[in-house]
Amino acid sequence: MPLTRAPLKPFAPLRMSLTVLAASTLLAGVGVPPAHAQTARKPSPYENGRPLRPDEVEARKAEDARWGGPRFLGKIQTRAEFDQLARVYNAGTPLEIPHVLFVIDRQRADRIYYLHTPRYGLHETFARERRLLSGDKAKLIAQYKDPNRRLLFGTLSWQNGLPGYTFEFWEGDLLTPELLTLTAQRLAATFYEPLRFKSNSTLQEQTARQAGLDVVTQEALLREQTFLPLNTGRAQGRLRIVKSVDETPDLSPTDIVVLDEVPVALTPVAGLITQRPSTLLSHVNLLAKGWRIPNAYVRDAVAALREHDDQWVELIVESNGYRVQRIAQPAAATRQPATTTPTKAATPLPKPDLSVRAIKPLSGMTTRDSRHCGVKAANLGALKSVLPPAANVPDGFCIPFAQYAAFMDTLGVPARLAALEQRADFASDANVRRAELAKLRQDIADAPADALSADWLARWKKQLGGRGVFVRSSSNSEDLPGFSGAGLYTTVPNVTQADALARAVQTVWASVFNFEAYEARRAAGFRQDAVVMAVLVQLAAASDSSGVMITRDPFDPSRRHVTYLSAKRGLGIKVVEGKRQAEQVMYSSWSKAVQVLSRSAEDTQLVAAAGGGVREVPIEGARQVLNDALVARLAAVGRQVKKRLGNVDQDIEWAVQGDQILILQARPYIDGSR
Repeated sequence: MPLTRAPLKPFAPLRMSLTVLAASTLLAGVGVPPAHAQTARKPSPYENGRPLRPDEVEARKAEDARWGGPRFLGKIQTRAEFDQLARVYNAGTPLEIPHVLFVIDRQRADRIYYLHTPRYGLHETFARERRLLSGDKAKLIAQYKDPNRRLLFGTLSWQNGLPGYTFEFWEGDLLTPELLTLTAQRLAATFYEPLRFKSNSTLQEQTARQAGLDVVTQEALLREQTFLPLNTGRAQGRLRIVKSVDETPDLSPTDIVVLDEVPVALTPVAGLITQRPSTLLSHVNLLAKGWRIPNAYVRDAVAALREHDDQWVELIVESNGYRVQRIAQPAAATRQPATTTPTKAATPLPKPDLSVRAIKPLSGMTTRDSRHCGVKAANLGALKSVLPPAANVPDGFCIPFAQYAAFMDTLGVPARLAALEQRADFASDANVRRAELAKLRQDIADAPADALSADWLARWKKQLGGRGVFVRSSSNSEDLPGFSGAGLYTTVPNVTQADALARAVQTVWASVFNFEAYEARRAAGFRQDAVVMAVLVQLAAASDSSGVMITRDPFDPSRRHVTYLSAKRGLGIKVVEGKRQAEQVMYSSWSKAVQVLSRSAEDTQLVAAAGGGVREVPIEGARQVLNDALVARLAAVGRQVKKRLGNVDQDIEWAVQGDQILILQARPYIDGSR
């Protein structure tokens, strides 16, 4: 049967991070980097280094006994000499990246040593063996920080994607223009081909410009990538090439979907490939993680997988490539589930407390108020009093679950839903469900205003001054540890008129029956009649920029000192939609380095419209969204949010207004890779 195998180029950050990566791998006692290292930032030896175990010491001795070549060279004059010294990352695959560590000794007339890298996993090991370095940890750290240091520790590697050789330093290395110029000169005098400098931080980019050196940035390499593993894993299903989700209403949980675009919302599927790049924090990818399905960006995926269209396949997404293999259709597989009876949910829905009917202001709320108002509102209430002055939560109030439940009872929605779920056509046909749920939503949104709507208006005017607000969902079926519900429910942005507020609240209530939300809960095994919706009415922020961050490295869960941020100008709706590339950066509280993975591809931004709603305006000036100082501040706020919410890694929506950081949402980060 036909097999499509695509061991494509790795995600760009991998290809910029070899200086210490090989060192940490050797110290771990393995010959090939672990799977997560394929997309990890370059680790520091101070973080990952450890003494060798006795068996590793013996293995090193045996390797030394077998090795008959030099431990270092002062020049590399041929590719054969480079290969003789190189350690190969992803050996035996098209992703091979041979790399050689080098040391420059400024005290000895700038002598350069090209190391036999399989033997010397760390620059430090060679330097101490040759007595170029002595002393404690502080002395070692000085070789990365001190402008007057004795030693320069770097790596050169062959980059298939350029193609050509590059040299680089650890992202936390505080290079000066003089040190970088010296390195370039010594390499040029002792290496047989030209090299380009590969920066691993924004500071290094600035240093290269000051030194007048040509630089290869992480952003430039990322643009050239033909593959990005957004969520690793494997799945079996029928492959379907789909131009648009909106034009294909019959997607099934047994489908592996190949899309020309990044959809805003999606019903449960078995696997997902898009041929336009997205980010880890788009709503669709957060859903994929929650569903634990493979998800990848593959350039020209439609053409590459056309031969498999409408065929049963197995999709495997790994951190360095993907594979599609034809399989026989499983005997039990059908296009649509035959029943609406839920399976046992992995994460049961929290039971709501319907005894509290009064509006609850965010100020004074705690996480325990999730019983009345959902996790979203409760988390924001808990953060509102503890984040200042580092950040603020825009003021607002919650319309609790009890008011939703009472309104649904008045409209007879529970009985209507129960009757629908008894119908065979509703159970078996997604198109029927889509149509019936649309009618139900319309009836809820168009119903006469709730009797308590006068209370909402009074609260809006008194507490929030009648200013523009976002009317947002806060159900008991989102922001859960095992189910994010990202993008499933409706947000009504920038409500400015009194007569629009009641309709906005009922629109959010009605979004409980959004088709994608219903299908996602159905696939998760949640009882539909157990879902209730609170509404968060929150002041709109005229954001200069906004985005999402994860409080750890999403490519390597062991690196909890790293924060990943995705950002765009204006309101944050475009960031989580994921339709066009956002600015992506990584910040390490260990190295203090900012690494840019991409700059925003947006030509426009969303701003609040004076009469309500939002409007799109052109972006003027530079595309850069975040500077280094703001990245560091956001990361510090992220760590504070994580600490305040049980020390669990968080997926945080934020905005920046002037010099003020605003936190708009915080929920547990779900890593659904398999």
